[in-house]
Amino acid sequence: MSGVLVVLGASGTVGRAVVDAALAQGRAVVAVARGCSALATLEAAHPQADLVCIRANLATERGGARLLARLRRLGRTVGDVVLTLRGTDDRGRVLDTPIDALRQRIDQDVHPYLVAARHLLPWLAEQSPGARFVVVGGPGSASPWAGYGHRSVAAATLKMLVRVLHEETRASGVRVQMLDVDRPAWTDRNSGHACPQWPRARAIGEQAVALASQRDTHAPAVVPFRDAPAVCAGAAPHLSAARALLRTLATSHPPQEPSL
Repeated sequence: MSGVLVVLGASGTVGRAVVDAALAQGRAVVAVARGCSALATLEAAHPQADLVCIRANLATERGGARLLARLRRLGRTVGDVVLTLRGTDDRGRVLDTPIDALRQRIDQDVHPYLVAARHLLPWLAEQSPGARFVVVGGPGSASPWAGYGHRSVAAATLKMLVRVLHEETRASGVRVQMLDVDRPAWTDRNSGHACPQWPRARAIGEQAVALASQRDTHAPAVVPFRDAPAVCAGAAPHLSAARALLRTLATSHPPQEPSL
């Protein structure tokens, strides 16, 4: 691993997990987010780390150009980029929402990734051949996410954008990839209603950093997230009781010899 890791969307749940995982592995990090207070909180959580925070908004081309200028002024080699940008999760049926809702959803969920790609990929190709540009995907891109139809359409659009950029940047040496997370992330905030199979945000962050650090020249555009299912905190006593019952049954009812 060489060069600074830039994390876009660093103030979000998964973005913070990516920053935490990278710093834990000894990587220098540039954390990029829209909110000053969130970045200040991130800095306070890592007072001794090699961490630089930058406020930027990638909703426009001007915002992308400003971010690139700020990164250039740092005077440090950027090795890889991880993007965890997220819009809002408005619930509702596609047929019941105004026609502009889908366009707005794609503008919020996909447009910033294209802005980042247009400004950062040529620069990465110049200074860091072999760099990784890793997009962390979300649920709904492969099959409809019930109640979040607009999010599913945008997620599928983002996945195709990653595939296209992966092909278009082959000659540059930069590898564009997606870590495809097909379930919502388990966090402290949603733990009351989270499903057991949802992955922990920290596990997503660790795998995103690992993907950004690898140098496999034949890596695919889309890499599925793989993680052991999380276990609900309340499930542990039930599992222990079940194991005890099985041990009791095994000792009180030993297997019988088959009769001839």
